[in-house]
Amino acid sequence: MSTKKIKEILVTTPSDQAVIVQGWCRTKRDSKNHAFLELNDGSSLKNIQIFIDKSKHDFEDLSKISTGASVWTKGLLVESPGQNQAVELHADELAIIGEAPAADYPLQKKRHSFEFLRDIAHLRTRTNTFGAVMRVRNALSYAVHQYFQNNSFQYVHTPIITASDCEGAGEMFQVTTMDLNKLPLTEDKQIDYSHDFFGKEAHLTVSGQLNVETYAMALGDVYTFGPTFRAENSNTSRHLAEFWMIEPEMSFCDIEGNMDRAEDFLKFVLSYVLENCQEDMAFFNQWIEKGIIDNLKSVINSEFHRISYTEAIDQLLASGKKFEFPIKWGEDLQSEHEKYLTEELYKGPVIVTDYPKEIKAFYMKLNDDNKTVRAMDVLVPRLGEIIGGSEREWDYDKLLSRIKAAGLNEEDYWWYLDLRKYGSVPHSGFGLGFERLVQYVTGMQNIRDVIPFPRYPGNAEF
Repeated sequence: MSTKKIKEILVTTPSDQAVIVQGWCRTKRDSKNHAFLELNDGSSLKNIQIFIDKSKHDFEDLSKISTGASVWTKGLLVESPGQNQAVELHADELAIIGEAPAADYPLQKKRHSFEFLRDIAHLRTRTNTFGAVMRVRNALSYAVHQYFQNNSFQYVHTPIITASDCEGAGEMFQVTTMDLNKLPLTEDKQIDYSHDFFGKEAHLTVSGQLNVETYAMALGDVYTFGPTFRAENSNTSRHLAEFWMIEPEMSFCDIEGNMDRAEDFLKFVLSYVLENCQEDMAFFNQWIEKGIIDNLKSVINSEFHRISYTEAIDQLLASGKKFEFPIKWGEDLQSEHEKYLTEELYKGPVIVTDYPKEIKAFYMKLNDDNKTVRAMDVLVPRLGEIIGGSEREWDYDKLLSRIKAAGLNEEDYWWYLDLRKYGSVPHSGFGLGFERLVQYVTGMQNIRDVIPFPRYPGNAEF
């Protein structure tokens, strides 16, 4: 007899056929003649009720079952007289798989703070909130791959260890096998990396973009979706030291095509999760962020307004609003500026283009004014920036000049420059932090609560 997931059983029509259920006990109600167990196996927000008739069965394991214990049971699925479920299981056989002593099991039947649950991240997915978060995260992961595969993109695995700093910011985790207590030094007292594993300085990647660009130059449309790392000492609700990035790259594509693709992609993944995670999204709508379903539907059904950075600055200055961070041309937009544009001015998603070159990465294509680059940021209500991208600089001399201006070592980018030397073409791409997407879809306030095991300053537990 095959074991079904609780999600499947709850929509099964009762019959005389026996059903096996396995899961973790959420609650137990015990009386002289009857007992009721609520089991959950993670497949659904809902539990299945197990009814035990003590006049017919004397299960010696019953007394050992408490909240958190894992249970195996077999019985008939019948129509439930209760109001909260259509079916329940009348147990004929029952066995405890793993006990969970009530005296020290951390997840009792009460509401726990998210801060507390972060300290027990190995158990928090057994709660309603975090079970729902991870099911939505799973659905979004699938939607990402489905979108790109359906649109003839090739999936490329880019390296975790790199010698290139994609963003030029220098906030990278160093990778070394050298003894930190006995570092080899050169004659001028600098660290001699020729003794290191790779023979040169190496780090964890901050982005797969530069690497995936090489494959766009041969395969056309490609994407990478993997872990990235930032050694940024930001102890905030918006930053992680380890996170996942979605990064498509498209050859023969300019900034306009890039914006079209970003809008289409975002609408697809939001539609997918609303269609396939209805139960979990209803939970978030009720308990985490009221109105979030309508908010996401509004984005899906909206035309994304497109304005230049210069237009955005003019509109912010003309608004008469007193921002916490005053804005002027040449400065990057802050969250409050992005929210004003999306929530008050345009009342919908906005794509801002053509940023000053000084505040954007070296690889972005320079405009004819020599002041701005063909960057684009997708802004959405409630969050602000959700996608950042650009048309890439595909002229060899201009790219070399930008690398030097950024203070980077051109020798580290010899292969990246080669792409502009041999058969260069216009190409574009964008990046989307996956955890930021999950946070946006679920309404969770802290990014540490949308990744299984968060990494941030001072914390690398689990």
